[in-house]
Amino acid sequence: MMAKQVEQDQLFIGIDGGGTKCRATIYSATQGVLGTGLGGPANPLHGLERTLESIMVSTQLALQDAGLRVEQVHDIIAGLGLAGVNIPGLYDKIMQWDHPFKEMYLTTDLHTACIGAHDGHDGAVIITGTGSCGFAIVNGETVNYGGHGFAQGDMGSGAWMGLEAVKASLVDLDGLGPKTILSESLKQHFHVTTAMGIAEQMAGQPSSGYAKLARHVFTAAEQNDEVALQIVKQGAEYISNLAKRLLEINPPRLSMIGGLAEPLNKWLDADIAKLVQLPKQPPEIGAIYFAMESTQHEIRKVN
Repeated sequence: MMAKQVEQDQLFIGIDGGGTKCRATIYSATQGVLGTGLGGPANPLHGLERTLESIMVSTQLALQDAGLRVEQVHDIIAGLGLAGVNIPGLYDKIMQWDHPFKEMYLTTDLHTACIGAHDGHDGAVIITGTGSCGFAIVNGETVNYGGHGFAQGDMGSGAWMGLEAVKASLVDLDGLGPKTILSESLKQHFHVTTAMGIAEQMAGQPSSGYAKLARHVFTAAEQNDEVALQIVKQGAEYISNLAKRLLEINPPRLSMIGGLAEPLNKWLDADIAKLVQLPKQPPEIGAIYFAMESTQHEIRKVN
C-alpha cells in the first residue's frame, strides 16, 4: 500500500532547547507561524525530567498562542533540536520518551540552528551564547567543534567570559594580580565590598549565572581596561579559529547566533568578521524544517 503524502495542512512544531530556555513554534505550510511558547532549561545533560517538562510547557504555551486545543498536540509532527543529545545515551533517553506528538524527530540544537540560519540550505553556524560551539553541513557532510561544556571549554562564550571576569577581580582585590575596573563593576553588581562577597555570590552558580556577567567585560574593554581587553581578545581569537576550522569544508554561508554574536563580531579577525552573515531563520524554524524533511524521508522510504 502506498503511503500518503504529508497533508498540506499538517501542523509542525519546532522546539529549540538549550541550557537556559526552550522555544517552541507551531507552523502550518499554508498559514505559516501560528503560535510560539517559551519554557525553561532543556539540556538533558542537566536533568532529563526538567528537559521534558520544559518541552511540554513551551508546547502548551505555543498551542494556546495558536488558539489550538491541548489535545491537538497528538496531530502535530515535532522536530526537536536539543543541547546535549550529541551524547548517545541522552539521545536514546529522549527517543524512549512516551511523547504526545503524532511523530517526533530529534537532533542537536546545533544542527537545527544551522538549518534555520541558512533557510534549509548548507552552511556553517557558530553559537556564542551561554556556551560556544560550531557546526557546518556541506553536501551531507557535517563537522562540529567545541561545545565541550562549562567550565572545561566553551571559550568565547558568555559563561567563560563571566568566569574569567570573576577570577580576574578576585586576584585584583586580593592584591595578587593586575588592577582592573571589573573588580568595582562586579562589587556594584552584587552589592558587596570584598573579594569574598563576590565569591560567595558566585558559589555554586551554573553556567547561566556566569554568562550574565559577560556584559561587564565588554563594557570594561570599551573603556580600554587591559584585563577586560585580554579576555575579549582571547575569546574572539578562539571564535575566529573555530570559524576557520568550519570553513575548511567550504560552507556557502557562515552565521553567528546567540547573545554574544553581535558584541563579539567587531573583535573577530577581520577576514572572518566580513564573512559573517545574519541568520535567515531562528533555530526553532530550523527544527520545523528538520521535521518536514524527516517526514518526507520516511514517506520516500515506504514508497
